[in-house]
Amino acid sequence: MVESTRGEWPLKRLMTEIIGSGPKSTEDMTREQAMEAFRRILNGTPDPTTLGAFWLANRWKRNTPKELAAYIDVMAEESVSFGVPSCDPLDCGANYDGKNTSALLGVGAGVVAGAAGTPVVVHSGERVPTQKACAYKHVLEELGVRTAFCPEESAAMTDDIGFGFYYQPHANPAVHALGDRREQMGVRTFVNTIETLANPARANAHLGSFYHLPYAKRIIDTFAASEQYDVDRIVMFQGMEGYDDIRPGSTKVAVSTDGELEDFEIETAEYGMDMTSDDLAVPDVAADSARITEAVLTGDRTDEFADAIALNAALRIYARDDADTIDEGLVMAREAIDDGRAAETLEMLKAF
Repeated sequence: MVESTRGEWPLKRLMTEIIGSGPKSTEDMTREQAMEAFRRILNGTPDPTTLGAFWLANRWKRNTPKELAAYIDVMAEESVSFGVPSCDPLDCGANYDGKNTSALLGVGAGVVAGAAGTPVVVHSGERVPTQKACAYKHVLEELGVRTAFCPEESAAMTDDIGFGFYYQPHANPAVHALGDRREQMGVRTFVNTIETLANPARANAHLGSFYHLPYAKRIIDTFAASEQYDVDRIVMFQGMEGYDDIRPGSTKVAVSTDGELEDFEIETAEYGMDMTSDDLAVPDVAADSARITEAVLTGDRTDEFADAIALNAALRIYARDDADTIDEGLVMAREAIDDGRAAETLEMLKAF
């Protein structure tokens, strides 16, 4: 399909005049230019060659928070189908393309946090490019949990259980529809970033992960520049495989409350997570993660995976500001496991 020239900034013109001149001479887009570009992408108007070039140009120039905010605002307006629970949960924005080698701990951590009184929502799709690896959906299915919810069901699930799952094809359908084109790219695009910020529950607190602190700052500034999302508290940490499972060892944590940024370093061993990333490796991420989750939540497993799930739950409790410190969140998480509330919450999740 030939891209329409309606509007001021078709992607080809943006490539020619603004972002396509190379990493050293490229310019940043205005909010209006970025919004028009992403509207065109969601509407399917750019031809594949132009779209691929645009995605690559965005990759080499590195998007500004203003550009990313424009993209997530268009996504909110034209793609996201919101299902808003009453409980104002914590939004967990893990990379949709998943994990390949280490156990996915976020389901267990989210259920434990929910049992401890911190409602948590997660969202993912099918095998999303580029890795097309294991995400939340696949662990939940291995646990016997239904996943193809509409957003209203997800909201009810969150209110009833304290843990909710939002399924991308229903909660963010226009972005989901870009899957085939994204797969042809062979590399990540800005869509991999913004889909993690979809926040289909319109939560006021967000948890995410990063490799380097400047990325965390960019995400915090993106939410600050958004006109569609009102996120007051953001907690991000260095995650394993780019996922929202905290990396063992010395790990940075970034916290933003009402725009004030604080970052600090923690030693996970001081919170009982005394291990290396290799200790959390599993051969079958979906199936093994499900088995580990069930065993930890029922109290049948008290090893390094139990310690890792407890600390990740503590970070979720802390991220929603339900605990003043990570230590306090860890006490709440361990109590929810020890007194059986986590196991009960998992059974409710399976029955929903």
